[in-house]
Amino acid sequence: MRRWIQAYMEDLARNPRISEHTRAGYGADLKDFLDAMEKIGVTAPSALQPFHVQSYLQRLAKEGKSAATAARRLASIRRLCRYGVIDRVLDRDPTLQIEAPKAERRAQRALERGDVEKLLEAPDEATPEGLRDRAMLEVLYATGMRVSELLALDASHVRADLGFLHCAGAGGKERLVPIGASAVRALTRFMSEGRPALLKAAADGDKLAGVLFPSRLGRRMTRQGFWKCIKKHARAAGLDAEPTPQSLRRSFAVHLLENGADLRAVQEMLGHVSLQATQSYQSAARAKVKEEYDRAHPRAR
Repeated sequence: MRRWIQAYMEDLARNPRISEHTRAGYGADLKDFLDAMEKIGVTAPSALQPFHVQSYLQRLAKEGKSAATAARRLASIRRLCRYGVIDRVLDRDPTLQIEAPKAERRAQRALERGDVEKLLEAPDEATPEGLRDRAMLEVLYATGMRVSELLALDASHVRADLGFLHCAGAGGKERLVPIGASAVRALTRFMSEGRPALLKAAADGDKLAGVLFPSRLGRRMTRQGFWKCIKKHARAAGLDAEPTPQSLRRSFAVHLLENGADLRAVQEMLGHVSLQATQSYQSAARAKVKEEYDRAHPRAR
């Protein structure tokens, strides 16, 4: 086993497409696997069986290793076994029928309302970028839009006089999304003061005439750029948690449902095709109501 893995690592070193960092990762994964196999007496490649690999993955889980770590180790072992089959060290690949552990998806928590307020007030509105960031955050929380929908907005999509935005949603489905007074104020000020300044500063400002949220580099704001904005303002606001566009979308839905909004109305505002997708937010809202009850009612405990 040890000579086999050494030969494999030497083969990787001759591959110019694999970086030194990647090779080091494979080496560390396979060393751990080799140590585990030697402890149970598997010292020859021909002795390696699927249950040996499966028991190794189970051991990783018992040790508290994450599913992502176990999946990465399995990927390294798979590459080794494919090499073994090609090089005729193995008659068959013992990893073929083994499924990689699936990482649990952690549902993002809704922000506390006080934290939302701090985040929305963090941008410096004395600058065009600050006016833009305040407007974007206000719109995201006011509408529950997906970040892709927010960044695709054009100036013509804003009907501040009616309190609506025209949103091109997933799958080409369009919807009208209501926006509240705070978002309307932030948008109106940005469009009259901040946006013209950003367009004027841009080298190709004429090409951005329709874009609602331009970047200072003279193009439509990107997903990465907006993520950086949220992180920057979260730090300025002193928030413990690091909010994301999705957590603001979740906060929009949960806070509406906490205040008694109709589930189907929230579904329509979010652009969900299935009511089941919206119901996950309702569960979070109910949990929050129960938490408040337990905290505040004199006979709850």
